[in-house]
Amino acid sequence: MGLYDGYHFVGIHFAWWLIWVVIIFWIFATPYNIPGQRAKNRSALHLLKKRLTSGQINKEEFLEKRKLLQ
Repeated sequence: MGLYDGYHFVGIHFAWWLIWVVIIFWIFATPYNIPGQRAKNRSALHLLKKRLTSGQINKEEFLEKRKLLQ
């Protein structure tokens, strides 16, 4: 009897399953802030700046609310 008994080499079958599990885990566990990808910045200050640039609030309201946030 050698290392190959009609099935798989010793440990190789298990190693391939382990590699696939690690790859799949890595794909789903990778954080969303990958370089080159748009980061989803949802902080209160970011939303306040967005409201200012869209014209929903004026500069005085922005400064007042920013002071409250800080």
